[in-house]
Amino acid sequence: MGTTNLDKIFNPKSVAIIGASDVEGSVGYAIVKNFAQTGFSGKVYFVNIRKPEILGTKTYPAVDKIFEQIDLAMIATPAKTVPGVLEECGRAEVKGVIIVSAGFKETGPEGKALEEKCVELAKKYGIRIIGPNCIGIIRPRNNLNATFLDKMPKQGNIAFLSQSGALGSAILEWAIHENIGFSNFVSVGSMIDVDFGDLIDFFGSDPKTKSILMYIEGITEARKFMSAARHFARTKPIIVVKSGKFSESAKAAASHTGSLSGEDGIYDAAFKRAGVVRVNEIEDLFNAAEVLGTQPLPKGPRLAIITNAGGPGVMTTDALIAKGGKLAKLSQKSIDSLNAVLPPFWSHGNPIDVLGDAKSDRYRAAVEACLNDENIDGIVIVFTQQAVSESVEIAKSIVELVRSKTYRTKTILTSFMGFSAVQEANSILNANNIPTYTTPEQAIRTYMYMYNYQRNIDLLYETPEERPVDESPPKRPIMVILRNAAFEGREVLTEDEAKKILKYYNFPVVRTAVANTVEQAANFALEMGYPVVLKILSPQIIHKTDVGGVILNVKSAKEVREAFELLIQRATAYNPKAQIIGVTVQPMVEKKGYELILGGKTDPVFGPVILFGMGGVGVELFKDTSIGLPPLNTTLIRRMMEETKVYELLKGYRNSVPVDLKKLDETILLFSQLLVDFPQIKEIDINPLLINEKEACILDARIVVDKEKICKKFEPHEHMVISPYPKKEELIWLLKNGQEVLLRPIKPEDEPMWLEMFQSLSEESIRYRFFQMLKDTPHEVRVRYCNIDYDRETAIVAETIEKGKKKLLGVGRLSIEADGKNGEIAFIVSDYYQGLGLGTKMVDYVLDLAKEKGIQSVYAIMLPDNYRALSLTKKMGFKIDYLSDGTIKANLNLQQEDIDIRCKLPEANKMLKQETQTKSASDNKKEADTQPKTASV
Repeated sequence: MGTTNLDKIFNPKSVAIIGASDVEGSVGYAIVKNFAQTGFSGKVYFVNIRKPEILGTKTYPAVDKIFEQIDLAMIATPAKTVPGVLEECGRAEVKGVIIVSAGFKETGPEGKALEEKCVELAKKYGIRIIGPNCIGIIRPRNNLNATFLDKMPKQGNIAFLSQSGALGSAILEWAIHENIGFSNFVSVGSMIDVDFGDLIDFFGSDPKTKSILMYIEGITEARKFMSAARHFARTKPIIVVKSGKFSESAKAAASHTGSLSGEDGIYDAAFKRAGVVRVNEIEDLFNAAEVLGTQPLPKGPRLAIITNAGGPGVMTTDALIAKGGKLAKLSQKSIDSLNAVLPPFWSHGNPIDVLGDAKSDRYRAAVEACLNDENIDGIVIVFTQQAVSESVEIAKSIVELVRSKTYRTKTILTSFMGFSAVQEANSILNANNIPTYTTPEQAIRTYMYMYNYQRNIDLLYETPEERPVDESPPKRPIMVILRNAAFEGREVLTEDEAKKILKYYNFPVVRTAVANTVEQAANFALEMGYPVVLKILSPQIIHKTDVGGVILNVKSAKEVREAFELLIQRATAYNPKAQIIGVTVQPMVEKKGYELILGGKTDPVFGPVILFGMGGVGVELFKDTSIGLPPLNTTLIRRMMEETKVYELLKGYRNSVPVDLKKLDETILLFSQLLVDFPQIKEIDINPLLINEKEACILDARIVVDKEKICKKFEPHEHMVISPYPKKEELIWLLKNGQEVLLRPIKPEDEPMWLEMFQSLSEESIRYRFFQMLKDTPHEVRVRYCNIDYDRETAIVAETIEKGKKKLLGVGRLSIEADGKNGEIAFIVSDYYQGLGLGTKMVDYVLDLAKEKGIQSVYAIMLPDNYRALSLTKKMGFKIDYLSDGTIKANLNLQQEDIDIRCKLPEANKMLKQETQTKSASDNKKEADTQPKTASV
């Protein structure tokens, strides 16, 4: 339901408190008291079935007995009564509800049934619900305290969302003590309706909210969450504390991936992919929010540390390295400038120790040198009070220096250690938006959070390279393999079955033959050429190495026979009931290169996840892996690699030859596509994947089937939390001049072609599309147009090939609003290709796709002299409105369009029938008139 009717909850003009009470200590009384004391300007009504009045105010027996329209109902009645109360709210057309009552799914099956009934009623009446089992909401700007807490924070620009009521209450009290303001405070409770994704959408569009802070225990509706977070993270920091970091959720699994990819690692990967900052402590939430609102983001991890004491300098360095930061190397120019002003026994490096007797002149010189040094991304200034120190003067000199516009490009954090001796200095720094911390470790932690946020945002902005990967391998043969295994009661495919699936996707799989007898094994070995590898083949034996089920370097027919018998003996001894199919035979591949693991599994929250890292038999010992969410592209793949130690080896460590990283990219892209295409795959391991400078080769593979999903019908990509490229929307079409174009969804890889198209546009076309004259578009703007969320936006490009080179001729775009019902359409065609019917076709196609997505109405904003666009929209049935700002708004009700057709069709048929009958009668008369006359007798 998106943000539909959330305005009724957060900006209500009238509120009904159902379960209002005058009994002190009750929840109903606390809510009544809050509305009475906070100065809420809207109307408030009390609902109580037993008392005619509460605190001198009339009550109503039910919400549907109130004769005014109610925007928000707060329900504080026992859980078993809530469905009935919701029914009354529905009849009264109440669209916003907060259920503070507890006693639902947390109490067992009976409570779960009550919850399901509430969900059913919410859908029936279009009610939005926060809760149940929540505290409520606070919106200081409206003097709205719709909770049972007697706390009202000051107005601010932070929206704080908490999944824990008790923790939310504690944080609220702490924030008030620390003088931290909120634009909104929301206790989400059990989230049976309104969830984190809805709230990110709502507050992301709220101009009074500058950052969104969240305490999360778990996410529901992960696709919605990811879509909303990715959409707003570019412009509004989203900072999260996620509890349950060391959950024992990675239980015994049938694959290495299953045990290596724990719940917390997957949440980490999801947050990175969405551009969300994850912090470890509640205090870090507010520290990070403060800094993100006052300081420029770090351009990198290289930090300069300025200190007047050696010990704190070392501690700060330790904290920096432990968090993954880097100690910046001072340039020679910086060292020379510091040599000129600091005593000869200063540290001559980073950390910059200005010595214990340092006054403001030394600190200023050190800060100025760092600000001018291109090797430095950020600065942490540490001060300890000593006999001749002047903390206030030092703080003033820092402020004076940083005020200059020249120096506002680097992150500056401070730690003036102590309390009363540095209190005034800290106040000066804070008043001038230079954050202060009690300890240097806190400053480092905040800096690295900021740096990671910048990296996550950069990830959203990076343009991937195009790779020639087949996105349409044959699916039916693969489904037959998966289905046959499930029908046999097996979850784990044999090695041979797994490798067959990979071959359909053109993975570089080592040749593998199945031998049921020793003679077959010997013949295959002879055909392949010695040496060979023999592996036991049994559905019941998953980890072959653990049972001695792999014999390497078999060099002759005699050794083949011996190895075959030995493998059968070992397998039988390990599991006498195991079905022994035989052995697999494959060439002995010289292990020149590195062994990697490529794994996937289906997470219950985030769907398919991909694991990459160091492979081989020691994969679970070294645990050098990273996790990503499909669909992947080359940029995301490279970021996954960078998070592992083995990547240093792959790109050429200490002058060793780097591996073929492009080949590795292509292999991982294929793997991502496999998981996108087959939700029936529960777990998959490719281990080892052998890679060197020339080639990649898969030596072993394991696939686990989700038997319950084999017969389930899936909507395209419903198992994904990030919508992949919608290939089904591709369409071949001919221009009026006969030139063929491909109409298809835009891709991140299109940025270079998009820029080329933009540069070909006339000034007039640019003004019509962007409402201003743009000479160029920076990368950050271009990527916003090309790297879209296919759930939120449809952008169809027209691609053609000229002189062997692809180019874009135009773009038709639909931006879907947060309610999921309305959208804005925009379109542009390259000047040279105007007048060939392309604009009409693109708009028509985009409107067809909008109807498929359930969009009810679309609009376009145009300049009044854009006659072609105006004519096109009129031709498409848009209704034209002239706005007060001089622009034109064209509206098309897609839902009404269908209704009109259905309504008018019977009338049209009737008219056609009448015309046909009239024409038929007329034709009969003409025919009669042309017949020879018969003389009357």
